[in-house]
Amino acid sequence: MSEDLVAFAKVWLVNAGYAALIVLVGYFAISPIKKAVGKALEKGMKKRPLLVNLATQTTEKVLWVIVAVMALSRLGVDVGPIIAGLGVTGFILGFAFQESLGNLASGLMLAINEPFKTGDFVEVAGHSGTVREVSIMATELSTPDNKKVVIPNKSVWGGPITNYSALGQRRVDLTVGIAYGENIERAVKIAREAVMAVPGVLEEPAPRVEPVSFDDSAITICLRPWVATADYWSVHASVIKNVKAAFDKAGVTIPFPQIDVHNV
Repeated sequence: MSEDLVAFAKVWLVNAGYAALIVLVGYFAISPIKKAVGKALEKGMKKRPLLVNLATQTTEKVLWVIVAVMALSRLGVDVGPIIAGLGVTGFILGFAFQESLGNLASGLMLAINEPFKTGDFVEVAGHSGTVREVSIMATELSTPDNKKVVIPNKSVWGGPITNYSALGQRRVDLTVGIAYGENIERAVKIAREAVMAVPGVLEEPAPRVEPVSFDDSAITICLRPWVATADYWSVHASVIKNVKAAFDKAGVTIPFPQIDVHNV
């Protein structure tokens, strides 16, 4: 009996060694295979980085499942019933993890439709930031104040997606008020020249500078130059500084809020 036990132990240890070897080979082989698949897909889908990323991640997980099945089989585990039971188990797990499956499905939709790519500045699920990574389960953003935000893909795909980087150009929307005693045409001309003098403001489409409303203490003029997306915030700040300096030099008054009180 002891000899049988020793023989069994020897066989089991040999199989355990082979199983460990299979896992070790998988550990060193899967990463290069994943990279090779990614490079091959990138050649045919250069403009679909999210889909490539999803495909490589899926490839990695499938390969690990194959490695696990091979290792278990080497240890003498009958994987047939396990595979056969995946149908019932899959139904149970699908019900239990329907939220995760929803994220997975949404990740697939993001990869196929690609409403944004890595590096784009977006607004999704109530958060704004630069896209750092899109995995099969979640999207990672970096906010302007350098916070990391991880959003489940179901929330990303399930609501409006605003991509500020997609079209290459953006319009800066600013307003400035002038006193009611000022000459509107003169003020508009000065503001337009100040806006056009800002580096980064595009000539086409031409910036719009025009009066838009009568407000309580001022006549409001809109300033709407077009810029390359990357220049948005620098131009935004420069337009404010240039217009204020131009108005000060020309003596155009930007009024404070005021209330006129009349005795009756």
